[in-house]
Amino acid sequence: MGTHLITGAGSGIGAAVARRLHARDEELWLLARDAGRAKELAAQFPGAHTLVGDLATPEKLSWAFGHQSPPDRLDSVLHIAGVIELGLVGELDVKSWQRQLAANLVAPAELTRLLLPQLRLAKGHLVFVNSGAGLHAHAQWAGYAASKHGLKALADALREEEHGNGVRVTSVYPGRTATPMQASTHQQEGKEYDASRWIDPESVATTILTALDLPRDAEINDLSVRPGR
Repeated sequence: MGTHLITGAGSGIGAAVARRLHARDEELWLLARDAGRAKELAAQFPGAHTLVGDLATPEKLSWAFGHQSPPDRLDSVLHIAGVIELGLVGELDVKSWQRQLAANLVAPAELTRLLLPQLRLAKGHLVFVNSGAGLHAHAQWAGYAASKHGLKALADALREEEHGNGVRVTSVYPGRTATPMQASTHQQEGKEYDASRWIDPESVATTILTALDLPRDAEINDLSVRPGR
């Protein structure tokens, strides 16, 4: 049985991964933005532990963890939470850039820094759920894509830095997935949302678990997942 810390476990891909690991009786540590959300997650996943830390303010994560008791070892840290705000470069304001970079890039970097000792101890696994936008940027997606391109760079650098410590690093690049975040994205785009057109979160969860369960003689570095219909 492994010990796993998950961000974004409340819905979408994060919830699908948490359900699968919970069903396997793995030990779960779920990051919540506040105490109320932590209570909801604890009810959703009986027996799971919660930690409170807001990814919107990564500069406060160290202080928050200093007042809690994170696990002593971690077999994986699964960075799944994220935010998206669409807009033309000529119209996207500084606060929008900062919100996306903070939650999608700086917070995963800081969370990783804080938890690397536990990952090294277990020779654990970092999984960054990126996006197709982390490989190709389109009009109105500059802020989000920039944060996800940066997340790819973070993962690539970490992979080289931590290889000697036995820590594996995987980036997963899902295409459009049927999640509440996708519904919000369609609303921003002014498009009708049809969940049946997009990837089921369970399918992305399967790819993440495939990377986690791979024997120690191999490592999946980058994995793209695209809608099959």
